[in-house]
Amino acid sequence: MPIPSGHAPRSGRRLAAAGIGLAALAVPLWAIGMTRWQPLTEPVGPWSERLPEASTYWARDLRFLALMAVACGLVLAGAGRRPWLTPAVLLGGGVLAADIAVDRADLTGPGATVSLVAAGWLAVGVTVLLAVRRDGATGVDGPHRRTAGAGAVGAAGPDRTVPWVGPRRTGGRDRAVLAGVAAVAAVLALTAVLTRSPTGREPALDPAALVTALLLLAVTVAGAAAAAPARGRRRLAAAVGLAVTGGIGLPLVRLVGPAGRPVPVALLGAVLLLGVTLLTRPALPANRYAVLVPVVLLAPPALWHVALLVSGVLSPGAPLTVLAGNSPVGGGGPDVLPALAGLVAGLGTALVLARAAGVPGRPGHRPAPSAGGSARPASAERRYP
Repeated sequence: MPIPSGHAPRSGRRLAAAGIGLAALAVPLWAIGMTRWQPLTEPVGPWSERLPEASTYWARDLRFLALMAVACGLVLAGAGRRPWLTPAVLLGGGVLAADIAVDRADLTGPGATVSLVAAGWLAVGVTVLLAVRRDGATGVDGPHRRTAGAGAVGAAGPDRTVPWVGPRRTGGRDRAVLAGVAAVAAVLALTAVLTRSPTGREPALDPAALVTALLLLAVTVAGAAAAAPARGRRRLAAAVGLAVTGGIGLPLVRLVGPAGRPVPVALLGAVLLLGVTLLTRPALPANRYAVLVPVVLLAPPALWHVALLVSGVLSPGAPLTVLAGNSPVGGGGPDVLPALAGLVAGLGTALVLARAAGVPGRPGHRPAPSAGGSARPASAERRYP
């Protein structure tokens, strides 16, 4: 039975609530990073003997990762549809400019934290309203539905509509985008848990990095579950397993010293990305894993280190440090941005993963036919996107 225009399925409403909720949770994390953690990283006075070094401004990286979680949450809320992508990207650019301005103002204290949270929630709310209006103008039912008179299969009359099931979209979701968001968030979670400082002794660093990583893990699990082609006990068990593995693995990695983290991070990243693949792709041929396992084990750390080296050469954090009114990194050292390197590595990993495991929803990667040999009907595609 077709879904009436203007009425979203329950799964769509749950996904929207989850995405908006994750974006809303990232806002207080960003505000606390600005008003409590950022002052801990700033040297006192222009003649301080403690000159900034590379990774001194670790709070800035964690704030940027929280802002990326906001954008990813909004993309999830819109089920990966294009009308939500542009507002989410615009919000990301806007909050980056706002972050620099607020950093320059040196706001501290509980009152400033509450004010920033309120402003952030207002920005998220306005973005959601804009995306909903764009989505309504485009019409979830419009692009994914066509009339029987236009050649749709079924016994519907000429004025009735039947669901349009595209090669990548089912039930109003773009599974390829959702799977990509899950992969990007997984790499960003690993970036958060790798965050370090020159001394490594700041008491707020470990809790801040771990909370940020766990938030991005939640985005990973939500994105992977939303990109799953069908619901069922196996998919639920895979999602729970992914969450438990990350929830245990991320704190364990953080307990390891900075010098010893790359290897366990690579192993944990491979497990998380394999979990994302199992959730977002139907059963893959056994020989595909011979290629997939090395890819998820080697590609993320390789891309991350390359992006970090480029960041060290270009020193993209230097102009941001100047605009924020903070002391520049001394000794001619680079002002790197590990958060930006993580984003680049995450996007690259998502593309490599799509190449190795296939793009979710494209022909050749759909659920297998039932035992009777007949393909799953379109109604099942719509009910279980």
